[in-house]
Amino acid sequence: MDTKNRVTIQKVAAVAGVSKQTVSRVINNHPDVADITREQVQKVIDELGYHPSAVARSLTMQRTHTIAVVTAGLNLAGPSKVLHGLALKAEEAGYALLLKNLPGFQVEDYASLIRYFNEMQVEGVAWAVPDTNYQRLETIEKLAKLPMPVVYQGSAPIEGALYVTVDNYDGGCRATQHLIDQGYRHIAHISGPLSFGDAEARKTGWHDTLEKNGLHPVDAHWAEGDWNSASGAEAISRLLNTYPGMDAVFAGNDQMAIGAIEKLHESGLRVPEDIAFIGYDNIAESAYNSPPLTTMSQDFHLMGARTIEVLLEAINAQHTGKKPNTVKPVMLATDLIVRRSSIRTQ
Repeated sequence: MDTKNRVTIQKVAAVAGVSKQTVSRVINNHPDVADITREQVQKVIDELGYHPSAVARSLTMQRTHTIAVVTAGLNLAGPSKVLHGLALKAEEAGYALLLKNLPGFQVEDYASLIRYFNEMQVEGVAWAVPDTNYQRLETIEKLAKLPMPVVYQGSAPIEGALYVTVDNYDGGCRATQHLIDQGYRHIAHISGPLSFGDAEARKTGWHDTLEKNGLHPVDAHWAEGDWNSASGAEAISRLLNTYPGMDAVFAGNDQMAIGAIEKLHESGLRVPEDIAFIGYDNIAESAYNSPPLTTMSQDFHLMGARTIEVLLEAINAQHTGKKPNTVKPVMLATDLIVRRSSIRTQ
């Protein structure tokens, strides 16, 4: 880096014939500068190609315009798309992101994580780690010690915490009701790992909707997967033994559904003629599956964007002395995308 020829605020001041403080006031849009002086200084800034130091401005304004994002599971479709939405919205708002990728889905050392946030002087934290039941309350309790606001993306609603989440219970209900409306009565479920709040909510939606319609599920009617396609194939193999009369399946995500459908094809069974399917997430591959997969769509990019919006609202509230309860959490809805895999053919 060529530091000798770097244009400094002192050089701008010298060329413009004003003080360094006057240049600083122009840069920061301070009102106490005469119009003719402002035009003169701005002309020199443009001619010299001066760019203010972001670090220096942060020290002056006591604002870093930096957000910490904690995430995990970036090999999965959902978390990676949420991160993309976070990054785009943060950039649009003029904020930089500091990324912390957890090697698993849980924190081993909260103290070092909190110390990192404080040392980097981030203005807020977007907690975008897929929600696991066994650590949710502990995380919120530990991060409550931070001086900056935290927004939990994907967390189940918890009183006193800011979150941006999807109504996964309603999504599970609507997915199951769609199959019932098509005339199916023996509806199995392939859940994600039930330590995850999303998986638990979708399974509960399946269970409650069957009960509401006079269809009574038992343990033999569902199998637990691990979000990936291979686990979907394994789960449907178990269900063929425990629930041979099933005529439809609600899978907790599209990847498990795609794996399960491929396994059925290998077994000589047809979708939807023998067993209908609905998935969850509306990943790109679902529209090109054979047959195209009916699914519950959730907008991952919107989740990321709304997380940043809520966090910035909380940051601004903190800087202006407003009460934290003026910032409201967000619950997003899912959309039913009907394709051939769930349409009854007879």
